[in-house]
Amino acid sequence: MAVERLDLSAAAQAESAEWLDALTTGVVVIDAGGRVEHANVAAQSLLAVGLNSARGRRLLDLFVEAAPLQDALHRARDSNETVFDYEVSLRPISAGRDTRPVDLAVTPFESTDGARRYVLELSDAEPRVRRQREQALRARLDGGRLMTRQLAHEVKNPLGGLRGAAQLLARELPDPALREYTQIIISEADRLTTLVDQMLGPARPLRRARLNVHEICEHVYQLLRAEAPDAVALERDYDPSLPDGHFDRDHLVQALLNITRNALQAVGSSGRIVLRTRAVPQVHIGRIRHRLAVRIDVIDDGPGVPEHLRTTLFFPLVTSRPQGTGLGLAVSQELVTRHGGLIEFASEPGRTTFSLLLPLSESEMEGTP
Repeated sequence: MAVERLDLSAAAQAESAEWLDALTTGVVVIDAGGRVEHANVAAQSLLAVGLNSARGRRLLDLFVEAAPLQDALHRARDSNETVFDYEVSLRPISAGRDTRPVDLAVTPFESTDGARRYVLELSDAEPRVRRQREQALRARLDGGRLMTRQLAHEVKNPLGGLRGAAQLLARELPDPALREYTQIIISEADRLTTLVDQMLGPARPLRRARLNVHEICEHVYQLLRAEAPDAVALERDYDPSLPDGHFDRDHLVQALLNITRNALQAVGSSGRIVLRTRAVPQVHIGRIRHRLAVRIDVIDDGPGVPEHLRTTLFFPLVTSRPQGTGLGLAVSQELVTRHGGLIEFASEPGRTTFSLLLPLSESEMEGTP
């Protein structure tokens, strides 16, 4: 985009504002001093600020950390050419803790009145980043799942032989005290077989039924409340407008229970866990765009996910706990994926959020406001 001269008369500005507001790309016009002269509707949404509040303010003052944006403006000024930058993390001061990735282009131009100005184009990069992240996650999960199943099959066969040999040995031993040892072998073989079955993943088909996710959340909430120490605060933040969906209740209960128990272990003897539900319009899961999805968030104020585990967290056998099996999140991801959904997480010390995204079909959205 190369703009040499623009007519910024009052009439031209009014006409330009009208068609700029129709764009889905955020457009901000700033003067030579970096102050906002105009921002279309899409830009106001990305900046989390209205036009009246933004006009006349320095653009950089609208962000908590504006170094990447400042660098792009300086490069555009020095080169007198359009400068592009991709997946820049911006945190508007009006957006609280939220940081969002944007693609930006800065174009210098001279208006008809001779004044130097800049056009800043901002595109929300979150949908593309999400798709890339989901595709990479699915590829890793597929590879990890195949490896785990191959390993599970290799382990399961000798376990059966080990158990059978222990049973035969028990029959030949005259001393009951010695048979106690064979019973230990049998029980441990059974425990490992159960663990291997979990690694192989759920084999039965989905048994979908019409239900509301709040029924699932309430069931898990009651289970968690029975397990939680007295000093752990359990809170619910439900969106009452969520429509029903067709889900496998047992699968989603297990998926959500695994995640909430992880949160419980993360906060320890005291802390705060929140179960939150929201409707998410126009969401991409994989390569499919859904008009509406249900999101269940599990939020805790624990220490957060260790940095070295974040890229492999959903892999089987990956855990930060000495006594953990590393199967809970892998199984949960598999169960949610079978519903066409996905589990994501965001973590920093003091706030970790695991989100279950479950798409709704067109028929399930009928009557939804």
